[in-house]
Amino acid sequence: MAITLDRLILWLMLLALAGVLTAAMGFQYLDGEIPCPLCLLQRVAMFAICLGLMQQLSGGETQQGAGIAMLSTVLLLVIAVRQTLLDLFPRPGHAYVGRAVFGIHMPVWSVLIAVALLLGFAVRLAFLGGPTAAAASQGSILRRLSYSLGLYVAILCAINWLSVVVQCGLGECHTTGYALLR
Repeated sequence: MAITLDRLILWLMLLALAGVLTAAMGFQYLDGEIPCPLCLLQRVAMFAICLGLMQQLSGGETQQGAGIAMLSTVLLLVIAVRQTLLDLFPRPGHAYVGRAVFGIHMPVWSVLIAVALLLGFAVRLAFLGGPTAAAASQGSILRRLSYSLGLYVAILCAINWLSVVVQCGLGECHTTGYALLR
């Protein structure tokens, strides 16, 4: 039971991140909001969290995947706090990038997401001790859902990488347009 609950918690974390990344890319493609360089770094951190979660969900006898996900969550928190502070105390000529969702801008959402993930990891370890049973012991439905969600996140990552190449080319990223489409 504890192993199934552990896997379910990890899967829900991965599902939430997949939803956030899908929404961010939706704003980019459907609404034409070009992500700023710090937003792109936040996406990288979120994809790294997903990678750690996928590794942990795939099994193994260690908590290495959860550790990767937690370190990446701390990285997300640092990047998001930096961007939030830059937006609270803007430099001359710096404007807020993107619109608010429920009155909150994306960097602040990223801070809230990172804190929620860290709390989720803490609760998981405090109450479940981080079960380390192999993936074969988890239910077949959860295993298939984990694989499908991992594949979806991998596709999102590939699409994001391609859009970054189109946006930035081989140079520095800007929010003024797509470098390869000019």
